Amino acid sequence: MQPDLELVHIRKGESFAAWKHGYPFRTVRWHYHPEYEIHLVVATHGKFYIGDHFGNFGPGQLIMTGPNLPQNWISDITPGDIIPCRTAVIQFPESLVDNARAAFPEMETLRHLLDRSRRGILFCDQTSRAVGPLMHDLIKARGVRRLGLFFQILDILAHAQGSQTLASLSFVLDAERAEDSDMNRALAHLRENLLDQISETTLADLTGQTLSGFSRSFKAHTGTTLVRYRNQMRIDLACHMLLSDPQARIADICYEVGFSNLSNFNRHFLKLKKMSPSEFRATFAANQTVRMAG
Repeated sequence: MQPDLELVHIRKGESFAAWKHGYPFRTVRWHYHPEYEIHLVVATHGKFYIGDHFGNFGPGQLIMTGPNLPQNWISDITPGDIIPCRTAVIQFPESLVDNARAAFPEMETLRHLLDRSRRGILFCDQTSRAVGPLMHDLIKARGVRRLGLFFQILDILAHAQGSQTLASLSFVLDAERAEDSDMNRALAHLRENLLDQISETTLADLTGQTLSGFSRSFKAHTGTTLVRYRNQMRIDLACHMLLSDPQARIADICYEVGFSNLSNFNRHFLKLKKMSPSEFRATFAANQTVRMAG
């Protein structure tokens, strides 16, 4: 079974993504992405899959994965339940690492960590306790402080004791085949032009399919239509912005993610998240307060 390509969004003016999400969520499926990922479970228990490895997870689990390594975390919750904050995530492109290594010789100390992450690394509880608060601070940080926290986290991971490599040496993802598949190329094009009204005809031409054939393939691959999928991606981006910048005006976010008016944005947000943007932000703020108090 080929994994789906996850479209990682890195905001303009930033070199990596740092965010958190609840459960269920669109990335909770068998998927991969070209970026490195540091993945911290905040709430729930369940099963996780990294390459050809699977196991159980709970709050505090900390894993780093390398580029194009298939992965999934499935929480064991009652159907219909919604967890406001299940995971904290940092995602960064290989180009960031390459450029930093070219500029700073000290980055060579991360080589072993980055190489091991291509099979997935599970860190011990002690490392998780050290990294967890830094990740939560990083999600809220701006500017140079953001970079400082990022490299501090990488340094802790690089020197961590008692970590476990997950996927076997024999596990090989046919990454080129997955990346070059017609549908994943179409999804990547859609992600890169998320704020534009890319037509279904354009994407059909990109994949060499007829319009009707592409529509069927797209729905089979994503489980929904192009319009609904694009709206879901825009709302997911809005959620990220609502949480990463608590002072940002909802109206500004609405237009920044590609909606033409606030009422349409609110309607789609309510439909997909079962709450308004302001309620969504308040729910996460309350959850964060409870987590810190605990």
